[in-house]
Amino acid sequence: MPPTLVLIRHAQAIHNMYTAQLREHLKSRLPADRKVQRIVVSPMRRAIQTCPIALDWLIDSGVPVVPDARWQEIYTKPCDTGTPAPQLAAEFPQIDFSYLDPVYPDKTSPAGARYAYEKGAILARGKAVLRDLCNYERNEEEDGLVVVVVSHSGFLRSAVAGRWFGNADYRGPYEEVPSEGGKERVTLVEWDSTKGKGGMGRSKEDLVEFGEGLPEDGGLKLG
Repeated sequence: MPPTLVLIRHAQAIHNMYTAQLREHLKSRLPADRKVQRIVVSPMRRAIQTCPIALDWLIDSGVPVVPDARWQEIYTKPCDTGTPAPQLAAEFPQIDFSYLDPVYPDKTSPAGARYAYEKGAILARGKAVLRDLCNYERNEEEDGLVVVVVSHSGFLRSAVAGRWFGNADYRGPYEEVPSEGGKERVTLVEWDSTKGKGGMGRSKEDLVEFGEGLPEDGGLKLG
């Protein structure tokens, strides 16, 4: 069975009422016939903080939370730049940050060029995270697993889903469809239940072209 992904945009604030509403909605709407295998999360605080509120019942059942720097937000403003792993580990001891890319949260030096605010780097990230998730799940012995991802509006819109994500909204389940003509990008199909304004109804309906509005590459060599 092809992999199933649920893509969530984090809440704007830790006590945002939307997070509790998201929790109740996800708890009743996630596919009952499929097991959630893991929660992949951007290592930025607002994404991590969304998990124990919106996904607490999954975490309490033993579903691991896996931070992945590739799911961080695309911009380089201070509010969109993360916190070093040692500090995160102290703040969130229940999460294992030992496999987090050691270059995180750098986005501006040559070492962090793969996270640069440039069209090429961002699109490459989008292709990589989807390819890796789908390939990982194919290697699992159990079919029909679900991966829940908590990330950011800019990255999800520009490089992963081509759709808008409102505050604490989600889209999916997404299922992979066979690529045509050797296409590099994994092609996902969104279930009808979240098409349009998203699962919570907080998102714009417009489709977005991958890379739309992103700055062209500035010449940083990928580290």
